[in-house]
Amino acid sequence: MSDNNDFKSKDKEKEKDIRTSNIVAAKAIADTVRTSLGPKGMDKMIQTSKADKEVIITNDGATILKEMKVVHPTAKMMVELSQAQDVEAGDGTTSVVVIAGSLLSASQQLIAKQIHATMIAESYSLAATKAIEILQESVAVPLDLNDKKSLLKSASTSLNSKVVSQYSSVLAPICVDAVLSIIEKDTGMVDLKNIRIVKKIGDTIDDTSLVNGLIFTQGTAHKAGGPTMVEKAKIGLIQFCLSSPKSNMENSVVLDDYRKMDRFIDQERIYIQKICRQIKRTGCNVLLIQKSILRDAVNDISLKFLADMKILVVTDVERSDIEFIAKTLNCSPCASIETFTKEKLGSAELVMEEQTSGGKIVKVTGVPGTQTVSILCRGSNALMLDECERSVHDALCVIRSLVKCKYVVPGGGAPEIELSLQLANYAKTVGGQASYCIRAFAEALEVIPYTLAENAGLSPIAIVTELRNRHANGEKTAGINVRKGAITDILEENVLQPLLVSKSAISLATEAVCMILKIDDIVTAR
Repeated sequence: MSDNNDFKSKDKEKEKDIRTSNIVAAKAIADTVRTSLGPKGMDKMIQTSKADKEVIITNDGATILKEMKVVHPTAKMMVELSQAQDVEAGDGTTSVVVIAGSLLSASQQLIAKQIHATMIAESYSLAATKAIEILQESVAVPLDLNDKKSLLKSASTSLNSKVVSQYSSVLAPICVDAVLSIIEKDTGMVDLKNIRIVKKIGDTIDDTSLVNGLIFTQGTAHKAGGPTMVEKAKIGLIQFCLSSPKSNMENSVVLDDYRKMDRFIDQERIYIQKICRQIKRTGCNVLLIQKSILRDAVNDISLKFLADMKILVVTDVERSDIEFIAKTLNCSPCASIETFTKEKLGSAELVMEEQTSGGKIVKVTGVPGTQTVSILCRGSNALMLDECERSVHDALCVIRSLVKCKYVVPGGGAPEIELSLQLANYAKTVGGQASYCIRAFAEALEVIPYTLAENAGLSPIAIVTELRNRHANGEKTAGINVRKGAITDILEENVLQPLLVSKSAISLATEAVCMILKIDDIVTAR
C-alpha cells in the first residue's frame, strides 16, 4: 500500500515539475517582450545568425519572437501565439504574449493553493467569454467607415508605439487611403495582398507615398537609348528570354573560320529580331521581363532592337511579383512568344521613369479599373526602411480589423482595467473555486496598464490604483496618458484601437494558457 502511495506522490511531483518548467519558459518569453509594450516601450536589436549577420531594430512583438532562437516547446507555443495574433488582427502581438505570461503567473499561485489545473483552465475559458461580452457591451464604441477621422486616430495609435512614431501624421493617411481603396464592393472584405509595399533607400520616411498603380525600383533598361516615358501604354509581361537559346546540355561550339563566326552572329541577330518584331506587331510599347536564373533575360542586341521600335523595357521583375502585376494591369504573363498576343496586354495612361535621391524608379499610373495600390517606402538606411515597412503593415492590419469589425475601444489600459473591475464583480456571482480563478484572471489583466506605466517611467502602483479608482467611479474611458504622465479621458486624446485586437488578444492568450496548463508530461518521440 505504501509503495502505491510513493508511486502516486512521485507522479504528482513529476507533474508539478513539468508544469512549473512550462510556466517558467513561457513567462521568460513574455518578460522579454514586456519592455517593448506601449508608445514609450524599448526597442530590441536583433542580430540574425545568417551569414551576413543582418541587424534588425524593432519593437514589434511578432518580429522579435520570430527572430528569437527558441528551444523549449512551450516557449515555441508563445511564439506561435504572437504569430496567430498577427494573422488574426495584425496588431497587439506584444500585448497577447504579456497577457498570457500574466495569466500563467496567476495560475502558478492558484496551483500552489491546491486548485486543480483543469479547474483553472475551465474558469479561465469562462472568464474570457465573459470578458469579450463585457468589451462588446460596455466598452466598445461603434465606428462608421465614412468617418475618416476615427480611422486615422486608430492608425496613428498603432504607429505611435513604433520606432517611426514621429512620422505617424504622414503614414496614417497613406494606410487609411490604401485600405479604403481596396475594399471589395461585393463582400466588403479587405485582402492586404492587393497592397504592395515597395522599399527604396533614399530621402526620409516623410517622402513615403501612395501610388494608384505600380512601382518598379530598378528603373528602365535604356543601354541602347530606349524611351523613358510612354503615354497610352500597352503593357506586355513576359517570362521568356530575349537572348540566344542555350542547349539543354553543357557543350561548346568550335568555329575555325571567321565567315562561320559571322554567320553564327547573324543567326543570333535574326532570331532575336524575329521575336522583337512579333512583340511589336501586337501593339506592345512597354515590356516587363521576368528575371531569369538560367541565362540572361535580355542582352544588348535585343535591347537595341526594342529601343529602335520605341518599346520601354523594365527588366529583372521578380517571380513573386508577377501575380500582383498581372492583377493590377489586367494582363496575362506569357511563357513563350507563341502565346504573346494582343489580348494578353494590359493598359495604363502613363509609364514614366523618375529620378529620386536613391536612384531611378518606374511608375505605372492611370490603370483602368484596378483594385490594387502600391506604397513606396523611403528611408535613409535599410534598418529604418525595414521598420517602416513593418509599421505600415501593422497600421494596414488595424484598418482591416476596423473594416471587419466596426467597433473601437479606448487605449491606454482603459479596457483592461474596466474588464478587471467587472470580472471581479462577476466572480462574486460564481460559487466555489471558479470564483477564485476568475478573480485571478481579472487581476492578471491589470498587467497591461501596469506595464504601460512602468515603461513610461511612471509609478505603476500609484497609476494603476488611481486608474482603478476612476473606473470604479464610472469613468470607463479613463486611461494612462504616457505623453502627459497622468490619467486622462483617453477618447479625448484620440487613443483608439480596434475591438477585434482586444478581443482576439484575450481569447488567444486564454486558449494558449489553458493548453499549457493541461500539459502534465513531456514525452520524447522516437
